[in-house]
Amino acid sequence: MDIVTLHPVLKAFLAGSFSGTFSTILFQPLDLVKTRLQNPNPTILNGGRHGIGMLSVFTNVVQQERIVGLWKGMTPSLTRCVPGVGLYFCSLDWLKSTLFPGTTPSSIQLIGLGVFARCLSGVPLIPITVVKTRFESGVYGYNGIASALREIYRTEGVRGMTCGLVPTLFRDAPFSGLYFMFYTQLKHFVPQDCFNSQYSAPVHFTCGVTAGVLASVVTQPADVLKTKMQLYPSKFNGIWSVVVYVHGKYGLQGYFKGMVPRMLRRTLMAAMAWTVYEQITKSAGLK
Repeated sequence: MDIVTLHPVLKAFLAGSFSGTFSTILFQPLDLVKTRLQNPNPTILNGGRHGIGMLSVFTNVVQQERIVGLWKGMTPSLTRCVPGVGLYFCSLDWLKSTLFPGTTPSSIQLIGLGVFARCLSGVPLIPITVVKTRFESGVYGYNGIASALREIYRTEGVRGMTCGLVPTLFRDAPFSGLYFMFYTQLKHFVPQDCFNSQYSAPVHFTCGVTAGVLASVVTQPADVLKTKMQLYPSKFNGIWSVVVYVHGKYGLQGYFKGMVPRMLRRTLMAAMAWTVYEQITKSAGLK
């Protein structure tokens, strides 16, 4: 316990990892449904490529793979999110305390902190993100994370391990930056007495939900592009070819496929992660 006491960054990492574990397990079904909406497969969905909705995907997964099928890809999700969320929170805590000791960052600075922290935590875990997306899609039949990574490296090389990195950063970095800015600014509108009362957790959660909705809409197109690139790396030469493909096949609405389940998942997951993180760091003496 002494090392945790001596290192606030480690406290932030542990608090972030704990909050990431809980929220990832709870909201994994929404991520799976989102991935399959973005990659409509008639073989899996028993239907055409048009008119497929969130409820029909959910129903088909339960019918064909039982209720546990909604948590397909849980292992790579946890492998990615638990250390990823922990790294994000400790990076954010370290950056904020180092660059802005005793001061409140401006809106632009808050966005910058969120973007940089997400890049630091997201880039090292991109191979796990690729595996997670493929597990959820139902298109690939990998037996596990290790075997999937070996197979991807053997058949696709480093390019396959890092495919979708650019749109992933275009999705996650702005989302984290905008979310952190919206979340911090929204808390300023709430009387500080609320954060020291029994309503502290609900207030944090409400601020998190509102911030998540705003940030999700802006970054949805990048999520669609990321999914396509990670599922079919040999089909696209770069991000522009994916942009042209999605627009040609689905039109403008194609960039917002899977927005409802993603918005629900990212919003609720981020809100819950921040709520749990705030409560843990407060109890641990970081705040």
